[in-house]
Amino acid sequence: WFLAGVVAIGWVAAAAAQQSLPEAPQPQTPATTASPSPAVQSTPSTQGNEEETTNRSGKRDFGKTHIFWIIPNYRADEGDLEVKPLTPRQKFKVALDDSFDPSAFLVAGVFAGISMAQRQYAHFGQGAVGFGKYYGGAFADQAVGNFMTEALFPIALHQDPRYFTKGKGGFWRRTGYAISREVITLGDDGRQHFNTSELAGNFVAAGISNVYYPAADRSFSNTVNKWSQQIALDTFFNIMKEFWPDMRRKIFHAGS
Repeated sequence: WFLAGVVAIGWVAAAAAQQSLPEAPQPQTPATTASPSPAVQSTPSTQGNEEETTNRSGKRDFGKTHIFWIIPNYRADEGDLEVKPLTPRQKFKVALDDSFDPSAFLVAGVFAGISMAQRQYAHFGQGAVGFGKYYGGAFADQAVGNFMTEALFPIALHQDPRYFTKGKGGFWRRTGYAISREVITLGDDGRQHFNTSELAGNFVAAGISNVYYPAADRSFSNTVNKWSQQIALDTFFNIMKEFWPDMRRKIFHAGS
């Protein structure tokens, strides 16, 4: 499913990227820090408070904060404004928005249904009761993972939880950039950092999930498997975040 999703996005994004995009302004960082390398962050901007998700009329730009107007996308940044490090409060707000946006409840239901159909946790059973257990687990996975990777670890390590779109270049170059964001991130100092928040945060979240999943499914190998699946899923969503502005603008004729 992962490869199929990448291919599908590639087909749409390649068509959208055929037309040259205007050169984006270089990011600006506070005077006391060095500017991030253009190879790492091309068009960053602020996000995490009300100002970053509203348009000139004062209305929330739902297309930017939701991929396909469904999947929460509060941690993506399309380069509207100059880059500024997020405060701890703003990092928590990003995690809160991603976790408790109304559509997040729908997304959790989709993942719960997939897991139930695959009988991933047989001890949960089937039927309404079984689905309720799967749903609770899926929602907890989302929330715990979001708070670990978007708030707690980024605050402790002074790292930026946002995804800054590259916004220009060929399809494969931008895809490679999106994949690399799993291991490289921007620090609050404006420099490149190893993305400990994403990798370690997701591993801790996978470990915490042992608390609410059946005892029979608790093992180190299962924890590593859950962690690797989450990393793969986050990589997939990075690719979606990278090309969603193109798809929204070119395919759906929506504002950027």
